[in-house]
Amino acid sequence: MSALVLLVAVAAVRISSRSGLPSLLLYLGIGIAMGQDGIGDVSFSDAEMTQVIGYAALVVILAEGGLGTKWKEIKPALPAAAALSLVGVAVSVGVTAAGAHYLVGLEWHQALIIGAVVSSTDAAAVFSVLRKVPLPSRITGVLEAESGFNDAPVVILVVAFSAAGPVEHWYVLIGEIALELAIGAAIGLAVGWGGSYGLRHVALPASGLYPIAVMAIATVAYAAGAMAHGSGFLAVYLAAMVMGNAKLPHWPATRGFAEGLGWIAQIGMFVLLGLLVTPHELADDIVPALLIGLVLTVIARPLGVIISTTPFRVPWREQALMSWAGLRGAVPIILATIPMVTGVEGSRRIFNIVFVLVVVYTLVQGPTLPWLARKLRLGSSDAAADLGIESAPLERLRGHLLSVSVPDGSRMHGVEVGELRLPKGSAVTLVVREGASFVPSPTTVLRNGDELLVVATDPVRDAAEARLRAIAHGGKLAGWLGTGGETAR
Repeated sequence: MSALVLLVAVAAVRISSRSGLPSLLLYLGIGIAMGQDGIGDVSFSDAEMTQVIGYAALVVILAEGGLGTKWKEIKPALPAAAALSLVGVAVSVGVTAAGAHYLVGLEWHQALIIGAVVSSTDAAAVFSVLRKVPLPSRITGVLEAESGFNDAPVVILVVAFSAAGPVEHWYVLIGEIALELAIGAAIGLAVGWGGSYGLRHVALPASGLYPIAVMAIATVAYAAGAMAHGSGFLAVYLAAMVMGNAKLPHWPATRGFAEGLGWIAQIGMFVLLGLLVTPHELADDIVPALLIGLVLTVIARPLGVIISTTPFRVPWREQALMSWAGLRGAVPIILATIPMVTGVEGSRRIFNIVFVLVVVYTLVQGPTLPWLARKLRLGSSDAAADLGIESAPLERLRGHLLSVSVPDGSRMHGVEVGELRLPKGSAVTLVVREGASFVPSPTTVLRNGDELLVVATDPVRDAAEARLRAIAHGGKLAGWLGTGGETAR
């Protein structure tokens, strides 16, 4: 049975990657099919176990997302992303809760919980449908940073609203949120910096230990943040982001390992959530879910985006795409288990409404995002493929061996080795082409698909990598045409 589920899950990955549908829907479908109303007839109702496993999976997913976040893209977007994660979430919670109360008739307590639960966006869902329509870095930076940051305040709000008794003083809650975010951010940055320093200066006995060490450090960041009464989710995201931009040894292997763990976490989490839902109980909550989702999608999200990003002079076309790109994924469904665990009255209905809302509006928004990006003329089709560079430290020689892969679309294609103009102290020592390796001459022309071995001394290691990346994006004239990269003197 487990082998069959694994095969179906792998097939779901293939279908998701080719169709553009968020994988959320496919994995949830697997869980529902296995459940008590499906062909598997598996009875599962343990919300507390689901919450614990869901939190563990979110740690892995946030770590994987942080490792893939490029600082140069996210840095200009930080102010707008922070505003969206705080002000935008507050607006979304208030407007959505008002809609749930006045349109659906929920009590304010339940309405506030739903408003908080559905105010978190999901980067994996957004970029799984936008991979065929690359966006300008300023948009992807805002969306990616927002999805990494807004989980933390939303979790705090849901826990506060689900606690016994009402929240008496709103300003106390705001202070608690600010304190938890500050503690989580400080711990995440400290753990990330310390882990990066250690991994760069301590040679592990096997390259396969580096990916494990990186994920272990990210998990330590979450644990330390949570134990210090801070935001563990923010801590793990920031720690992973610091390590992801620190040029760690064996980086491609680490990135691939993290992506694999992220897929496993998503598959397991979504299947478990599908098992938890009881399909025959959803009928009465379909209309309320559609109404609340309509308020969230058409009013709350756009209003939050406008209020949050207008002070940063974000153009209206980008605001429109950001409004529609507020996809909900696994986080809202997991957060909907919190009131179930704490025994909030009507918590099962809250879970059902959130489940239907996430599924329906992901199905509507996901496939239409690429179309909207094209209509708004926000697609960026001229982005050159980036290089895959892996660094192995040569401790005793005080040098580095860079393994460089030249992908299709790289502007390094057609460049001679001598035209790379690498800094003194670095050189291309070997080229592997179509399974054959040879020592290049200065006139050897590089091609797509080549793999290069570049030896660089420690002082010029960063400059050599910067030069290679500059040529990959700007061609042989990089540095003279404003594409960056230092030339050898």
